[in-house]
Order: sequence, then structure tokens, then C-alpha cells
Amino acid sequence: MEMERTYIMIKPDGVQRGLVGNIVQRFEQRGYQLQALKLFQADEALLRQHYCDLVEKKFFPDLLSYMLSGPVCCMVWQGENAVKMGRQMLGATNPQESLPGTIRGDFSIVVGRNICHGSDSAENAEKEIALWFKDGEVVSWEDHSKAWVYE
Repeated sequence: MEMERTYIMIKPDGVQRGLVGNIVQRFEQRGYQLQALKLFQADEALLRQHYCDLVEKKFFPDLLSYMLSGPVCCMVWQGENAVKMGRQMLGATNPQESLPGTIRGDFSIVVGRNICHGSDSAENAEKEIALWFKDGEVVSWEDHSKAWVYE
């Protein structure tokens, strides 16, 4: 069984609306293992690195302003197909296309306030984890419930 890690970030709107606990609960209930969690106020340089593929887009100034508007909750989750399943749990980027039962489908209405970010590949997850977490902030540990989640 291939275990992978994913980076999930609750954006300022999700933090401000008090959704952190609910989102953490969904990942825990699914069976994913939390390896890192922190509340963090990002600066412009970090956000420009994180969104480097979007900096030339017309909407980037609004995205940057939104992401600087408050703290984010940074998380690392580990488990089988964590990237793919994490994105399915979040729902489509556009909340109008997200099914009920997904995080965006349940808690958001517009793209500009879509609650969360999830890595789109295992390779990008590792890059994002290294970008948002310092050495020693991600903890590897043995979950005693693993046998109850995996065969």
C-alpha cells in the first residue's frame, strides 16, 4: 500500500468562519493521519511562491489580498491516495460545481471564498509541505488505529 502525504490549507475565510475543527474532523473520520497542523499568517513573498503559476493572472492581486487578509491553517495529512482523496473531499474549485457532502459543497458559494486549498499531485504536495513547514514541524508517528483503517 502506497502511503502519500498531501498539503491541505484552510484559507482565511474558513478560519474566520470557524470551520477548522469541522474540516480536521472530516479528514480524521476518513482515516487520514494528521502529521502537522499550524495557524499561520502568510506574507506576500510566501504566497507568491505558493501561487507562482498564478502571479501573471488578472485575478492574482485579488487572490493575494484575500490570502493576506487573515491567518490560514496549514496541515499535512498522510494516507493511501491522500492527494486524490483529499481533493475529492474538498470538492471542485468552483463551489457551484461541488457536490453536497464535500467541504466546498457544504460551506462555500463562490470561487473567491472557496474555503481551502489541496495539493494537486504528490510531487506538488511535497513542495508545498516544504514551503509551508520548517524542518521538525512535520511529525511521523505510528497510529494505533491503522489496522482499523487499512487491511
